[in-house]
Amino acid sequence: LDFLFLPAYAYGEMGCPPLIPPVATVLYEVQVLDFLDSAQVDEFFAMSSEEQNTVPLSTLFNVVDTERSFGNHCFNQSRFEDAKDRYKQAVTLLGNREMEEKRSIAAVQLPIYLTLSLSLTQLRLDRPLKALEYGHKALEIDPTNTKALFRCGQAYLELFDYEKAQDYHTMAQANKPFDIDINNLLRKLAICYKDYLDKEKEMCFKMCADFVKK
Repeated sequence: LDFLFLPAYAYGEMGCPPLIPPVATVLYEVQVLDFLDSAQVDEFFAMSSEEQNTVPLSTLFNVVDTERSFGNHCFNQSRFEDAKDRYKQAVTLLGNREMEEKRSIAAVQLPIYLTLSLSLTQLRLDRPLKALEYGHKALEIDPTNTKALFRCGQAYLELFDYEKAQDYHTMAQANKPFDIDINNLLRKLAICYKDYLDKEKEMCFKMCADFVKK
């Protein structure tokens, strides 16, 4: 996209020396790197709750997926709070659907994608308990989902619950034995757990030594 600005709307009579001379007409070339069409989302949110409940499922899924895409965009820019809000909005939209249509919604992958995205976002926000909550919600939808097992393992590791972290990462590894991220985290877990046991052993020795002195 090209935008041509007359001097009055650009740098005026003074210009911006040495790069821009006085009374310069300025041409801006704008490259669009990313674009998300929010028209359908805007129309949907302008409806009443009753009207939202009557739109076709395909429309609802499009709106939810657009919200998820906005969330992904924010996440990739490290705007994790904004990403979380977008993902939660998408989850709410799915949850607001009439009860008789829940099976149709559960049949698609959107709910698990959203809960996994929320779990990872909460990890980025240093909220492992929340991350664990969403990881378990994903497992309620799909009990053997590798990413959900992995997210729960990550959350337990952040909470220093090494045994449960080991359990979930081992289950994830059973699904994908050669996954680099899973295997790397298992190695990290082994190091953290060994360090924890060493410190615990050292503490026990000190306690015993103090007891003997008494």
